[in-house]
Amino acid sequence: MSAKAVIAAVGAGRMGRGIAIAFAYAGHPVRLIDVKPRSDMEFDQLRKAAATEIASTLAMMADLGMLQASDTQTIAQRISYHSLADAASALANADVIFEGVPETLDAKRDAFKLISEHVDPASIVASTTSTILSNDLQAFVSSPGRFLNAHWLNPAFLVPLVELSPGDATDPSVTERLKALLEDIGKVPVVCSASPGYIVPRIQALAMNEAARMVEEGVASAEDIDKATKYGFGFRFAVLGLLEFIDWGGGDILYYASRYMTGATGEDRFSSPPIIERNMKEGRIGLRTQQGFLDYADMDVPAYQQERLAAFVAMLRHLDKMPVKGE
Repeated sequence: MSAKAVIAAVGAGRMGRGIAIAFAYAGHPVRLIDVKPRSDMEFDQLRKAAATEIASTLAMMADLGMLQASDTQTIAQRISYHSLADAASALANADVIFEGVPETLDAKRDAFKLISEHVDPASIVASTTSTILSNDLQAFVSSPGRFLNAHWLNPAFLVPLVELSPGDATDPSVTERLKALLEDIGKVPVVCSASPGYIVPRIQALAMNEAARMVEEGVASAEDIDKATKYGFGFRFAVLGLLEFIDWGGGDILYYASRYMTGATGEDRFSSPPIIERNMKEGRIGLRTQQGFLDYADMDVPAYQQERLAAFVAMLRHLDKMPVKGE
């Protein structure tokens, strides 16, 4: 794959436009392809609307200091717009194709049929679905070994994470090629199996439902729950990963807290999974035993702790929430 691979985004909605901006910003030529049957007039209206939105987004990014205002036109010009009638030529020599049509099997099947008919045999084909498993889509693609899912989080041009989910038939080299391309444009790709909810949606669904449940139960106001999330939950997990956080405090804390919460609420959703109990029995407590979910045996733990605490202080400065120092 060339340093500036040609990218095709099939589906000209929010996700397609966000991916187009992300790659155009990084210097790649991008073809934004509309796959809905439209008259010439209707497509022209769509093209103008998409171009206007992309130009507005780039202007906002310039206002935020992500680029110079003088660069917005150059970046926008890397994106070309193609109708269904022009899809064949737009797909013909694209290196990577991201499908971003509505979340129905019929829409996906039609999109992949179109893609499969016109792409180069060596092209990578990726869905961006947030709900359908890669194994359920792989059969729609010719040469299914080149297919995987790439779940971007909105807004795609800002959020670093992209969750890559290969199907059973995916060639491992395809996953590595797409991972390298995403890293090259500054994204943070992670690889997960074909599992409902992937990683982030699965975790955030639990957290969001619990927050809503606390409002329903009158535990706290929506405003205070959000404040607690921003300055407690979000603050810490912007620096430490969830499993790293378990190790930081100690897996035994989670073990006993889960037992208490399950008993106090009578709700099994607070019970810990078997791996927490196994780690307790095996002494994999975390930093204190140098083994937990992560391995700290060869790490300079005091230096690691100092680095993470420095990151906490940087977050405090960013949030303008440094402790008030007395005279």
